Amino acid sequence: MKGDWYLTLGATGMVAPSFEGSKKYMFSAQPIISLGKAGGETRFSSRNDNISLALIDSGGVRAGLNGKIIFGRDADDELQGLHDVRWGGEVGGFFEFYPTDWMRARAEVRHGIRAHSGVVADIAVDAFHDVTPTIRVSGGPRVSFATADYFDAYYGVSAQEALASGITAYDPGSGVKSAGIGGAITWKATDNVTASLFTEYSRLMGPAADSTIVKERGSRDQLTIGVSTSYRFDFNL
Repeated sequence: MKGDWYLTLGATGMVAPSFEGSKKYMFSAQPIISLGKAGGETRFSSRNDNISLALIDSGGVRAGLNGKIIFGRDADDELQGLHDVRWGGEVGGFFEFYPTDWMRARAEVRHGIRAHSGVVADIAVDAFHDVTPTIRVSGGPRVSFATADYFDAYYGVSAQEALASGITAYDPGSGVKSAGIGGAITWKATDNVTASLFTEYSRLMGPAADSTIVKERGSRDQLTIGVSTSYRFDFNL
């Protein structure tokens, strides 16, 4: 039985770079949380969608608040001598719309809390097609931007850190963070249970690509492969 509202909960497990700009990979997990007013049509969702609360939901347009959990970065191994990046989060808003019935465009703008004090903006466009009533394929381009405070936390190297780590000092500005492409195969196991297999590739650009951390210890090429599963609860308020 459908309700006026929905809550989607789930988890994502993936193999991704051990830190932003790393050439080494590790397994990590992230939560899936989405809350909003149920519409007449089944909407498209992506593993890139961060925790969301829809305040406007009119079918073709959806907007509201969103947030992201950020895990810390320890200064060990190839980053020894750099400062640790504390765990924290990002909060902000999102806007998405459907220019056609087979494409969604979504933008998120978030401000860092504790982990960094910068602003991050992500834009993604996904085309999707239902191969069968329960199997959907999707994919499209992505681009991310960030301010200097964000880049300084993850890509900057102070003079003191340069002496301690051997990495050349670097003071980043604002600009494009990365551009790439992603795709997924999604299986709707039941009306409420969804699972997916996805892959994402991004190429670091701008201040991230120019970072001496990336040039001397990492890689501009960032690949992520993972799986996710979620359950949708429908309810009335």
